[in-house]
Amino acid sequence: MNMAGFKESARPAEGPPPPPAAHLRRAASAQPEKEMIAPHGDAASILHLGGKSLSLARPLIMGVVNITPDSFSDGGRFFDSDAALQHARRLLDEGADILDLGAESTRPGSARITAEEELRRLLPVLDPLLEKEGDRTVLSVDTSHPEVAEAALRRGVLLINDVRGLRNPDLRDVIGGFKAAALIMHMRGEPETMQDDPRYGDVVGEVKANLARQAERAAASGIREVIIDPGIGFGKTLEHNLALIRNLSDFRDLGRPVCLGVSRKAFIGEITGVPDALDRLEGTIVANAFGLWAGADILRVHDVQAAVRTVKMVEALRGPEGEISF
Repeated sequence: MNMAGFKESARPAEGPPPPPAAHLRRAASAQPEKEMIAPHGDAASILHLGGKSLSLARPLIMGVVNITPDSFSDGGRFFDSDAALQHARRLLDEGADILDLGAESTRPGSARITAEEELRRLLPVLDPLLEKEGDRTVLSVDTSHPEVAEAALRRGVLLINDVRGLRNPDLRDVIGGFKAAALIMHMRGEPETMQDDPRYGDVVGEVKANLARQAERAAASGIREVIIDPGIGFGKTLEHNLALIRNLSDFRDLGRPVCLGVSRKAFIGEITGVPDALDRLEGTIVANAFGLWAGADILRVHDVQAAVRTVKMVEALRGPEGEISF
């Protein structure tokens, strides 16, 4: 695939950035936002995603679609495009508010692939979903490559999820050029080495400070909506992960929607003694429920139906002021 056309959004070395080229201007930007209100109560706040918006009156569910041969969570079951499309539509039917498509594995120990290979995997799934399901969902692409982000945004994707925390200024500029939204996840190092003896003096404070700094950089690049994610399992030990989940409410001080991704992760297996990621549903449900009590706005999950039911139970158990008391 010829990638030359994907470089047009790069910022020149000198002077102020030019206005986005015509191909960077979202067709949807001229249209009024279509608000997709969640079914539980009045909106406390709104997540603005280009031509659509989502109410955060109740927590949102982001369903994961891994288009990879080596995902930790499903072992490449949806690497085939047709299988991935079928899986994506099943997640929508189960109640996913957002679909997050990823074509590069970021499991511990994984190596990077090229942007060309990532697009080769992604586009046969992304294009049909945008055409046939775009009206009933928000599509997100999980990528750290500016070229992939630009191709996705040009097609109408509303959200870019970067597990590397938008450290790449070119990626920030691409997303900002489309006035799109970004999910910034914290990760120490790279997937290939992130679990090699990760250390923190104050894991909650350090992760929070990093996310605050990256959110500011994102806003300065023109990114209109920033979601933050503490990055459970990405450069953290078991105790680091537990500390972040226990103190998730601290991240709400940053004034950004908070996403929690614990689904099927290794720390659940460490605690429960379950080595197979596919068998970690009970631990995932408990961790998600705890995260909801601590203030998570979005749950990123593989098992959407279970997450939808978890949200309903937690919301029903909240007190009259929306708080849990024991």
